[in-house]
Amino acid sequence: MTAFLTSLALVVLAEMGDKTQILAMAFASRFSWKTVLEGVLAATLANHLLAVIAGNYLSHFLPLPYVKIAAAGSFIWFGLWSLRGDVLKVHSQRIRFRPLWTVAIAFFMAEMGDKTQWVTIALAAEFNTIIPVWLGTTGGMIIADAIGIMVGVVLRKKIPERLMRTVAAIIFIVFGLFGLYETLPLFPIR
Repeated sequence: MTAFLTSLALVVLAEMGDKTQILAMAFASRFSWKTVLEGVLAATLANHLLAVIAGNYLSHFLPLPYVKIAAAGSFIWFGLWSLRGDVLKVHSQRIRFRPLWTVAIAFFMAEMGDKTQWVTIALAAEFNTIIPVWLGTTGGMIIADAIGIMVGVVLRKKIPERLMRTVAAIIFIVFGLFGLYETLPLFPIR
């Protein structure tokens, strides 16, 4: 249960102000909110399954302390990345697919190498489990992107993106520092 809840919470935080959340806002202005959520779900299930398998695979070949140090360091990096922010590059192209496929393909591609995919890999390596992390990160994406859709449809971007990124960054850095504190001995006992 810890792996699921941690994965859910951290991905919600990582996704706040992320380019895929902005993409959800943009799609919500063109397609129905249900179609956007279905596309996000399909893309995230596939993308994060690949990520948890990769993270779980790594944890079998590296000593656990190294995996934990790398995961803690990556959380600090995600926090710093959150402060930098993401840029959504929108190309005006004619839509060639049905709206569901358009959203799913766009989200799958946007998540490739994105910080939430790296968070998913790190969590799978940290917890050494697939299903709870996969379901948690997928749930986190759905929650965060549903918020993005609501913001895009109802509030029209009145919540400052910088505030969301800053809060998410602080929480990631704290998780990373706590992970390093747990793993690295500050004062070696002799």
